[in-house]
Amino acid sequence: MKVKLLILFTILSLFAQAQSQVKGKVVDEGGMPLPGVNVLIKGSSQGTVSDASGNFALNANINETLVFSFIGYASQEIVYSGQTDLTVQLVLDITALQEIVVVGYGTSTVKELTGSVSSVKGSDITNLNPVRIDQAMQGQIAGVQIGTNSGSPGGTLNIRVRGLSTQGDNSPLIVVDGIIYAPEGLNSLNPSDIESINVLKDASAAIYGVLGANGVIFITTKQGKRNGKPNFDFNGYYGVQETAKRLNLLTAREYAVIKNEAFAAGGQTPPFANTNLGTGTNWQNEVFQQAPVQNWNLSITGGSDKSNYSIGGSYLDQEGIVGGDKASFRRYNARINFSTELAPKVNLQSIFLYTNEQRSALAENGIGSVLYNTINASPLATVYTGDRFSYLEEFSDIINPIAQMANTFNISKVNKIAGKEELSYKINDNFELVGRAGYTYAIVDDKSFSPLVYYGVGKAQNTASNANLDPFLSEIVTGVTIPVQNSVSESIQNFLEFNTEAFLNYNNTFNDVHKVKGTIGTSIIGTESKGLYGTAFNVPYNSYDFADISTTDGNYLSNNTSSYQTRTRLLSYFVRGEYSFENRYILSAIFRRDGSTKFGQNNRFGYFPTVTAAWVASEEAFFNSNIIQFLKVRASHGAIGNNRIGDFRYRALLGGEGVYPFNDQLTNGIAIGALGNPDLRWERTV
Repeated sequence: MKVKLLILFTILSLFAQAQSQVKGKVVDEGGMPLPGVNVLIKGSSQGTVSDASGNFALNANINETLVFSFIGYASQEIVYSGQTDLTVQLVLDITALQEIVVVGYGTSTVKELTGSVSSVKGSDITNLNPVRIDQAMQGQIAGVQIGTNSGSPGGTLNIRVRGLSTQGDNSPLIVVDGIIYAPEGLNSLNPSDIESINVLKDASAAIYGVLGANGVIFITTKQGKRNGKPNFDFNGYYGVQETAKRLNLLTAREYAVIKNEAFAAGGQTPPFANTNLGTGTNWQNEVFQQAPVQNWNLSITGGSDKSNYSIGGSYLDQEGIVGGDKASFRRYNARINFSTELAPKVNLQSIFLYTNEQRSALAENGIGSVLYNTINASPLATVYTGDRFSYLEEFSDIINPIAQMANTFNISKVNKIAGKEELSYKINDNFELVGRAGYTYAIVDDKSFSPLVYYGVGKAQNTASNANLDPFLSEIVTGVTIPVQNSVSESIQNFLEFNTEAFLNYNNTFNDVHKVKGTIGTSIIGTESKGLYGTAFNVPYNSYDFADISTTDGNYLSNNTSSYQTRTRLLSYFVRGEYSFENRYILSAIFRRDGSTKFGQNNRFGYFPTVTAAWVASEEAFFNSNIIQFLKVRASHGAIGNNRIGDFRYRALLGGEGVYPFNDQLTNGIAIGALGNPDLRWERTV
């Protein structure tokens, strides 16, 4: 039994070391530039990718280690000692060419690939200690861009594979151990559980049809080894987060001087007779804080002569630099990966994942956000006036950010399970039949509370008319008004996604020179979701402690509810054939037929062919170079579809508002909203 204990204490301090820009170029053994090389600062998520000329640039501290990696080449580490211009030469890794890569309903070696595939190893992810898996991919995979939607803990990121390929949803398909995941579901995975990440970036993703229109990301979790003794692995870290840089804002004295100059330039009397007002309030110091983050992981792996298992659990708790527990994220994970030989040639794999998440967030990104108010608040104002928060009277759209955070109440809870049962039968040395069923079920529970609050005269964010927290009055009909009380909104949503797949793989080699591989199969994917929303007013004592719809005034006229239900199906058939001659000339063809309930009878099915080819020039008899050890030229062309549109757009739906007169009285109803288009067709990307 092997026990590993690693406790890493990190403190991210402001300007702990002065960073400088590192520039350089990555070349191969022949001195030719290498584009798409991942350049990463070891132990962090900071990195970049070399451009078409092999050039790169990033900021680094003295004594930090730069890691250069590229598929098919041996990784190289260089300790940065202040050099301003680096030339890094990567050496071809022949053993890496035989590395197995997941390509969809099968595997291939790097040498045999005809499409564009990039990989990240689990060991590289572990070295980064990322909170989320998409953070682990930042700067590590050429052609994959990770954009930030939110800087708060648990916030989602945009993943784009080779830019924008459609006018709608551009998120790639995420496949975790054969289980289809929504991109936002990456929050629920523990990066320490990952064995490898492979990304299909070109037309070779057509094996997944409409699902792979924006690329495919395969995530494989760790498994145990057969005949392996139980191995316990425990690791974790506790750290404190701080801002790495802050804006250089005006002090109270500087603010008064500039304001006097502005008034004087406009021919007005300067408002400040004395500008010696000191530094005033530094709102960034008031808002930004040290925020703890901790992550602990425990896994057990092992196996017998016919079975292997991997069991793991983790706990993550991260508070926000802005808001503390008002902008926090907490996650519990549990995972079981079990494989066994049921009978000769028959194997079963069972995977089960459970996640519990809890997240709170503040207003961010734009006007009205906490940071917007922080950087625009006057340094002449104070945080408190007596026993209450100060009012910032100078500008109508700026409020006290400390008061804003104190009066923000929301929480989102997610309980999610995902799993797969896969049965494979090795018919003979050439044929293997595989059947699998996967599922994902999630319950999302949200609650938000809007208290009566007063931020000052004329503030748009006010929910009370004065400092006594008297509510505003709203006229519901002519001559009839009601007070607009505090409110609580609650919702619960259920999401179910299931997929069943069956496919037959063929693999054979003739006369040691002709290698033939084939796959034929079918897939059914279904999604169902429903939600219930409610908002009620007049929470007792204007307190979050009593913020529940059951405690509110049930007779309040503005109380409201709503709900929805959706259901979709996708039926697919696919076939793939591959031929290789002497490992020099490789040809692959894919054809997939998808049928989606999002389209009407006129265009329900889409057809998507793809052809890819590769020439391994270094295997030719005439190729004799001591500089270039491996050279492959590849090309691909094909069509990929997209069905990421709203449900039932081919029909006219009752989604509009309607007012009808009955017996000389107006009655609210519903009317046809957007008109249907029975000829709505698939979007195709070539």
